[in-house]
Amino acid sequence: MGTIIAIVNQKGGVAKTTTAINLTAALGKAGRKTLLVDLDPQGNATTGYGISKRELDYTTYEVLMGEARPSEAVISTAFKNVDIIPATQLLAEAEVRLHQFEVKTLQLRKALVQIKDNYDIIVIDCLPSLGVLALNGISACDSLIIPMQCEPYSLEGVAELLTTVKRVKNSTNRHVKVLGIIFTMLDKRLMVNRDVMESIRGKFPEDLIFKTEIPRNVRISEAPSHGEPIIYYDSSSKGAAAYNRLAKEVLEKI
Repeated sequence: MGTIIAIVNQKGGVAKTTTAINLTAALGKAGRKTLLVDLDPQGNATTGYGISKRELDYTTYEVLMGEARPSEAVISTAFKNVDIIPATQLLAEAEVRLHQFEVKTLQLRKALVQIKDNYDIIVIDCLPSLGVLALNGISACDSLIIPMQCEPYSLEGVAELLTTVKRVKNSTNRHVKVLGIIFTMLDKRLMVNRDVMESIRGKFPEDLIFKTEIPRNVRISEAPSHGEPIIYYDSSSKGAAAYNRLAKEVLEKI
């Protein structure tokens, strides 16, 4: 049976989708059959894998609404061992429509149970919020990864997220755990980056922080516009090496 990992942070611009794309690609290349679930109405994980939103029959929206089986929404990508359930802007309507369900935060969990055995790892790319869509992602996963940019106020955001995770643990998903915090877009030449990173390391147990750090890297930024994960777009880049290390560390942790 596969394990489900949600990539979560309510703060935008922390390389959450970048991490979801490149981690799944690295896991697939490492031989693990992997599914990426795009749970963000922006659909950047979808386009980041080179998939045109205009040609989709079913998306995460139809899956959440019970209008399509998850297996009907799965698309094979052009990259080794990686499938995706794509998303479009239509998914934004789910924030409203999900309230009509008796247990509005469990729709994704009920859907993924149907296909969990088909994959080694399922990764959910959550949108930057702690609304009902993100709560569906947290309620559906076994563990979560928190990408964090080392800037002021980052710690406050993580504290808020961990409070939400605790609420979910006490209500809809008592087995959920934090797999780790991953520092992203890191530039150790900047004192603020070093100071925030040191502060976070002082506040959380060592095993809750990934040893891998994702550097600020131009090639990582370029890759999505070409519809390719960084390990395929530029396999020799520092960004590709970092995400390969992260995939190895994730596999060790799970």
